[in-house]
Amino acid sequence: MTAEWWVSRAPVAPAAPRGGRVLASAGGVLADRDALHLPGARATPVRVPWERVDAAEWDAEAGTLTVTEVAPDVAAAPRHVVAVDADDPRGRDRLLQVVRERVTASVVLQRHVRVAGKAGVHVVARRPPGGGALAWGFRFDVGIDPEDPGVRRVAADALARARDDVGA
Repeated sequence: MTAEWWVSRAPVAPAAPRGGRVLASAGGVLADRDALHLPGARATPVRVPWERVDAAEWDAEAGTLTVTEVAPDVAAAPRHVVAVDADDPRGRDRLLQVVRERVTASVVLQRHVRVAGKAGVHVVARRPPGGGALAWGFRFDVGIDPEDPGVRRVAADALARARDDVGA
C-alpha cells in the first residue's frame, strides 16, 4: 500500500520562503534553492527538501505532479499528488525543469546491487543544496525483504564500499 496525499484544487498555497528566492512556481507549487513547497490540504503547506525527493512525475493528461519522498520501502514512501494549473504552461515547464535539476543535483551516489535476479538494493548518498553531511540510505526493490539477514549483509557491504568510494 502506498501512502498518498491528494491535494485539492483549492489548497493552501505556500508563501515565498523567508530569505529564499523562488526559482520557479506554477499552480501554487514553489521551488527554491533548498526545497519544493507544495500546497497543503490543511492549513500548512508541505515543504520537501530536495534531498528528500525520490521522484517527481508529471502527468500531462491529469495535470498533476506526483512527488515521492525518499523511504527505504518504495511501497510505503510518502507521495504528494498536486494539481498544477494548466493555464501557465511556461511556468509549469520551468517548475518541472527546476525540479529535475535540483533533485539530480542532490544525488552524490546511487548504486544498485543485485540480490535476487535483477532485483536488489539501491544505495544512495544525497547532499542538501547548502552542503553538509551526506545522508545515506537504502531503497529495496519490490520483492526484496529488507529484514532478511542475507539482504541486510549485502546492503551493509554495499554501503561500506560506497562510503569508501566517496571517502566518507
